[in-house]
Amino acid sequence: MTRFEWRGGPASVRFESVLDPVELTHEKDDLWSAEVEMPARLRVTYHFFDSDEHADPSNPSGAGPNRSIFATPDLEPQPHWPIVGPDEVLDVPSLRIRWNGALGRKTVRVHQGGEPVVLLLDGDDWMYVHPAVAAFESAVKNGEMPPATLVFLPTPRDRDAEYSSSALWQAIRDELLPLLAENGVTVDLSRFVVAGQSLGGLSAFRAALDFPDLVSKVACQSGSFWWARDLPEHGLSLDGPAGGDTAERLGSLPDLSGLRVAFDVGEHEPRMHRHCEAVEELAAQAGATVRVNRSPAGHDRAGWRHALVRDVAWLLS
Repeated sequence: MTRFEWRGGPASVRFESVLDPVELTHEKDDLWSAEVEMPARLRVTYHFFDSDEHADPSNPSGAGPNRSIFATPDLEPQPHWPIVGPDEVLDVPSLRIRWNGALGRKTVRVHQGGEPVVLLLDGDDWMYVHPAVAAFESAVKNGEMPPATLVFLPTPRDRDAEYSSSALWQAIRDELLPLLAENGVTVDLSRFVVAGQSLGGLSAFRAALDFPDLVSKVACQSGSFWWARDLPEHGLSLDGPAGGDTAERLGSLPDLSGLRVAFDVGEHEPRMHRHCEAVEELAAQAGATVRVNRSPAGHDRAGWRHALVRDVAWLLS
């Protein structure tokens, strides 16, 4: 059992994707608490809720201003990711590029670290919540990967629409890459890595199918391969055919011998497994070089962040 304490009024403790909210019990004065049975091998983002969201003031490991990170004792610390308190403001990369194009206005931040370029979807999270620059620099210093330039693509307002459309990747090819070159960032497509999570993972992998000359190295964490255009609610359902539209497309067994892809999905998101496994197996059958891992987490960046650095390092090896 794990004890969570909160000082204030009535509140609950809420966990990212894996556990139901737990109401805190009043003990004395302003002290409220709950004892929660946590599953083994779990790293999870959580917060207290009392009509507003709060990080745990007793936990130094934060994920932005109103989230904390907990890991069960059977897990080792994540390498490379420094502990960042909820009150700390992360530095953002100094190179800022205004991108006005087919997708509207976007501000792209760039950390210029080395020759290979890594494009991070949902880049806002990796700049403002999880310190990706520090983590990648630590991996470089430890000799695990070459110095790389990180391009932080901002999170779209409508992730479902943008990440389920090939228009994003056409715009990246035709607009963003030339814009990067104008700002001194030349992309060697033979070493170009694309990384995404959830719907971003779906988008990154499908980019390799739609634009193989652009994307040939993909780090995909908890890819939303359940997505299918014909399902209700714009394809947002985990109850459809395994692997959704992506598996159906892979069923024709295209030649993916030029693709190198690292898949990861959380141990604690079992409804995702059949969808991810279908795509993993079909990609390997189509000739892709595939690496598969399972992280001790749910659908949660607290787990994805370790996979992100590890898998980008493998893709650049």
